[in-house]
Amino acid sequence: MRTYSPKASEIEREWFVVDAEGLVLGRMATEVARVLRGKHKPTFAPHIDTGDHVIIVNADKVVLTSDKAAKKDVYRHSGYPGGIKSRTYEDFLASQPEEAVRKTVRGMLPKNTLGRQQLKKLKVYAGPTHPHSAQKPSDLPLDHAKYTPAS
Repeated sequence: MRTYSPKASEIEREWFVVDAEGLVLGRMATEVARVLRGKHKPTFAPHIDTGDHVIIVNADKVVLTSDKAAKKDVYRHSGYPGGIKSRTYEDFLASQPEEAVRKTVRGMLPKNTLGRQQLKKLKVYAGPTHPHSAQKPSDLPLDHAKYTPAS
């Protein structure tokens, strides 16, 4: 029996919406990366982009467990000697919530051309509205008990 490999014309893409309000950043990002890669489909192939589009709303209301928001740092480097800059996730989420979520999901995708192609299907918005209603997105089924912090 031969191994099945999907053709580009056979791939059907769906649109999903994730409401990030109160969800743990890392746990939500793993599920989003899984859907962007297409691992939830029976036609998954690691060398082809078979994933779906994902819209994340309320990115400014995402949380980190324990006190990681204050202790964990985000780094940037200009490329010059001594050009490293750091700030806490608390500051990063307060100033650029969309970029914080996008960067977290990006770290869970392949580091090659395929990963960059898959990241283009991710749309992140800080507020509750998005301009993609014409695509008729459905909610991504997440078990909220699993993805929200225990209080």
